[in-house]
Amino acid sequence: MNLPSFVKLVEVGPRDGLQNEKAPVPAAVKIELVQRLQDAGLKEIEVTSFVSPKWVPQMADNAQVMAGIARQPGVRYSVLTPNLQGFEAARASQPDEIVVFGAASEAFSQRNINCSVEDSMERFRPVVAAARAAGIYVRGAISCAVGCPYEGDVAPAAVARVARLMKDIGVQHIGVADTIGVGTPLKVQRALDAALQHYDLNDISGHFHDTYGQALANTLISLQMGVWQFDTSVAGLGGCPYAKGATGNVATEDVVYLLHGMGMDTGIDLERLIDAGQFISDFLQRPSHSRVAKALLSKRAA
Repeated sequence: MNLPSFVKLVEVGPRDGLQNEKAPVPAAVKIELVQRLQDAGLKEIEVTSFVSPKWVPQMADNAQVMAGIARQPGVRYSVLTPNLQGFEAARASQPDEIVVFGAASEAFSQRNINCSVEDSMERFRPVVAAARAAGIYVRGAISCAVGCPYEGDVAPAAVARVARLMKDIGVQHIGVADTIGVGTPLKVQRALDAALQHYDLNDISGHFHDTYGQALANTLISLQMGVWQFDTSVAGLGGCPYAKGATGNVATEDVVYLLHGMGMDTGIDLERLIDAGQFISDFLQRPSHSRVAKALLSKRAA
């Protein structure tokens, strides 16, 4: 086993976790969440997205949130920018990194953004070029890398194709995302192997949803392959829109507990992280999806 000694977690709760919340989450709450996350030791935080408020009303306060966070040295703040208009709006808020998303599934691409996978990459090309010209790092995410709600299983060759297209347009890092949480370890291993045909191990991360309870198993096999970067969401924020009532992103607390228990360093204070998760869970008036948080909060109460 080639287990890494250090693992970097990209906290996606403020953006990916909150974007589908029906009730508005005030900018002040989002800013406080980011503050608590960086105080807990998170060094990579996906803060918001610059998309049309018509499509994602929860992110309409993007500029306000970016302006309100107290930036700490050594912390990178990223934003999602799906098109050039979004990038131009985002640029004024001085993100350290932008994120673009492409699907490994043709059906998902057509149903979600009304164009083919290749066409979606051409849309991203000027965004990537503009970001890199401005000295802003570009991260890409390959959604539906192991399964699609419309197509079912996604072949590793489809992942390799999107990785190649992203490389061609200048994307510097890619996340292999099990968007609907149907992946199991060997399927995830094959998807990562496919991405590794075009990207170095140091430029790949895993993004696993826990819809079927497989996210930690998928994280473990990724670690055994040497992958050392993962997207996670505090309190397991973010449901799965294709599986009613199911959890979405794997909880940051659960991944940190796994990593620390295996002797890997993250730079994250688990107790403070649990407090951050409790803060946003209390605001949303529902329990955390993190099993570790539930267990340790019960222990505290006792």
